[in-house]
Amino acid sequence: MATRLDGRQLAARIENRLEAAIAAGLNQANRPPGLAVLRVGDDPASGVYVANKEKACTRVGITNHGAHLAADTPAAEVLATIERLNADPAVDGILLQLPLPAGLDEGPLLAAIDAEKDADGLHTLNLGRLLKGEPGPRSCTPAGVMALLAAAGVEPEGKRAVVVGRSILVGQPMALMLQAANATVTVAHSRSRDLAALTHEADILVVAAGKPDMIGAEHVKAGAVVVDVGIHRRAEGGLCGDVRFAEVEPLASAITPVPGGVGPMTVTMLLVNTVSSWCLRNGMANPLSDLVP
Repeated sequence: MATRLDGRQLAARIENRLEAAIAAGLNQANRPPGLAVLRVGDDPASGVYVANKEKACTRVGITNHGAHLAADTPAAEVLATIERLNADPAVDGILLQLPLPAGLDEGPLLAAIDAEKDADGLHTLNLGRLLKGEPGPRSCTPAGVMALLAAAGVEPEGKRAVVVGRSILVGQPMALMLQAANATVTVAHSRSRDLAALTHEADILVVAAGKPDMIGAEHVKAGAVVVDVGIHRRAEGGLCGDVRFAEVEPLASAITPVPGGVGPMTVTMLLVNTVSSWCLRNGMANPLSDLVP
């Protein structure tokens, strides 16, 4: 039976570290770290995600500076809000919650976020820092995957890793982080031929394709570590990932459940990026640097 890579348990342990780091730095910083999650419109899923992030901030001692703008807010007003948060000395991290309402182009808005306050690690400058191996905020989901692997004692060095999916959100930074950890990395995607032949070579298989139940037993070699980034709501109710869990679990040496695997780690790494920025901006050593690949 495969070891379950439990994101909820690891996230709770990291939250304890975050709380301790904040308590230790309050005297020098003279303020707690601050995170601003900017939500535009009333997408129901976004509402749930933002609420979860705000609850996590409260648990560890990060102050909320977020804003909720109406769906018909002009781009210029959203931009002005971002610029106000950039200038606010109490804000260490900014996240623009996606998706945005129709008519708003996310590109210029994401680019307007101060790269040093980019809590999601997706600013062009920070993706370039990742590519060059320079320090900076890291994309939350792949950073969370790396933390899960480390906590389970899975060492990527020398291993064959396959990432299914090439998005800027997950697939591309995931491949870069695994490569930086000295894995031999293949990126597969919707145009890849004979996907099963590629994935069957993986010692570490990370699936971020955004397609429910895409990966089954025929794609996985015995003993592989399987990380499922996908999460989907079934029409008949319940959640599933990109991996057919019941088929793959007997083959894998370790596997993430859905829900409860990667998802909680994404939120936690958002907090890690925020606290790391707070430490940097206040001239303090970062006790969470081992979590920023």
